[in-house]
Amino acid sequence: MRVTVSRKAHFNAAHRLYRKDWSMEQNNNIFGKCNNPNYHGHNYELIVSVAGEIDQETGFVIDVKILSDLIKEHIENAFDHKNLNLDVPDFENLNPTAENISVVIWQKLRSHINSNLDLEVVLYETPRNFVTYRGE
Repeated sequence: MRVTVSRKAHFNAAHRLYRKDWSMEQNNNIFGKCNNPNYHGHNYELIVSVAGEIDQETGFVIDVKILSDLIKEHIENAFDHKNLNLDVPDFENLNPTAENISVVIWQKLRSHINSNLDLEVVLYETPRNFVTYRGE
């Protein structure tokens, strides 16, 4: 029996979408208001899902407490109330788009979750804008 276990989390963060190697005009044309030099913020909602077979001894796919602790330690502590461009080394040379943030989150969690389990990250930047990354 294959089952998916999900945990919701939340963090607030500021960012600016821009490329250092582009002119301000080109950045404005591509990223618009999201290229504000003074940054802007989001109340990110995160859903991390782990899928796999139910362990016959524990009855778990993954202990939700362990998943919660991993998200707290590796994601919330690293991103919450931070400027992603300035405070998070993962984005020093990576534009912190929702797509890139979701991939970074997946990468931060993947090594801490049994490799026989599938991992999916859904990141809501706004209630209507979200991305999904499954490590494909």
